[in-house]
This record gives sequence, structure tokens and C-alpha cells, in this order.
Amino acid sequence: VQLQACGGGLVQAGGSLRISCAASGLTFNYYVLGWFRQAPGKEREFIAMITGSSFSTNYADSVKGRFTISRDNGKSAVYLQMNNLRPEDTAVYYCVAGRQFTRAGGQYDYWGQGTLVTVSS
Repeated sequence: VQLQACGGGLVQAGGSLRISCAASGLTFNYYVLGWFRQAPGKEREFIAMITGSSFSTNYADSVKGRFTISRDNGKSAVYLQMNNLRPEDTAVYYCVAGRQFTRAGGQYDYWGQGTLVTVSS
């Protein structure tokens, strides 16, 4: 199983960015997909998750109303649209796949390699 995240980069505060994650080696629509992030010197943080059918989503309070998670099962891809970015959103963003709809990172079976998002003030 591979999760390949991409789309990170440098953006100014208030700007937008969409990061993507392509999955292979798993029955994609069976899995809950999610995003976590980790900023330098900080603990890993849950950001968002989406069920296999896209029926349910869940967001961390810190990003609710600014970030949107979506998926395309035909392309085995998950996306995170990030709007109104803030310097505190700077982090490495990781996509994850698991069988439970949970914010607990330890419950996810697969992790991608991460993509760096830097928000300048």
C-alpha cells in the first residue's frame, strides 16, 4: 500500500492551497481517509477525515470552516482544500487510510510520506 501526498508549497497568509494524496494497493472505497499535520516542535494533530462513501466528514476545530476534505474513489485520491490559510497552519501534512472513523492517529493503518505547507505572514 502506498499513499503519495503532493501539492504542498509556500503560500501567503489568507491564501489557498489544495493538497492531494493518491493511493494504491488497497480497496480504496473501503477505507476512511484522513489528514493529519505536524508542525516543528509540536505533536501530530488530526485535521480532517471522510468516510468511504463521502457521506460523513469531520474536522478539527482549528480548521473547521476553512478546510474541506473530499475524495474521488474513481481516482483513488483524497484532497484537502485549504482556504484562508494562517501562519499557524504551517506543517507537514500527512494523508492516512484506515477502517475506523476516528481522530486517533494510531487507529489508521497506512500513512503517506507527508507534504510540507508553509504559510508566510
